[in-house]
Amino acid sequence: MAYQAGGQRSVPQAVPDTLEAQEAQAYLHDYATLLEAVSFPSVVLDHRWDVILTNSAFRALFGAVGPHPTAMPGDNFLRFVLFHPDAATVLGDHEAGWCLPMLAHFAAAVERHAQDGGLQSIRRDIAQDPIMDAAYRHGLPHWLRTVGPEAVQRDGAVRPLVHPDPRWGATDCRVIDETPDTLRDLGYTRMTLVLREAGRPSDTHRRSRRPRRTTASHLSVVPSPHQ
Repeated sequence: MAYQAGGQRSVPQAVPDTLEAQEAQAYLHDYATLLEAVSFPSVVLDHRWDVILTNSAFRALFGAVGPHPTAMPGDNFLRFVLFHPDAATVLGDHEAGWCLPMLAHFAAAVERHAQDGGLQSIRRDIAQDPIMDAAYRHGLPHWLRTVGPEAVQRDGAVRPLVHPDPRWGATDCRVIDETPDTLRDLGYTRMTLVLREAGRPSDTHRRSRRPRRTTASHLSVVPSPHQ
């Protein structure tokens, strides 16, 4: 992919200075080199969806989103999906294709790490957002009953997105979980978005760029109070 953001390669976060930590840090530095060689958007996340590493293709995909104090895609990908007003302009079918599956993954993570401060912070922010709180408490259970648990599978899912490079534009991507054992042992997951080639048949309903979410928006999985 020729359309890429400039700047330096993503740098792994620092870890405590022990021999084991130094080896882990060296591994992450080398893994960052590998990640940069991938032409598709690729990101390494921890269990809180904090971003550990990204490549240039990932930064290019989200390069046009506006600033946000807590929900930038290069900081925490879950917060970006849930709270950034520009998320739906990049992530097509934002509600069913991205938001609800990630809320399902989040609910599972909270069950596994009930005392995790970072996850609890996200849960508090969800509770303070009327749209997301309604989706989490009411829309998500209804959606899961409707579509079944297979809808939340990340690896292999085909989801629409809108790339800022007009050569891609509105397209689809297949989400690939390609996490090696060493990365998994560090508590990290790698996600790559394999963009569909131009002219390839779509597995999902193609949707055009959507506007920024506003406080007046309403998630369709939650019945409107006016209905």
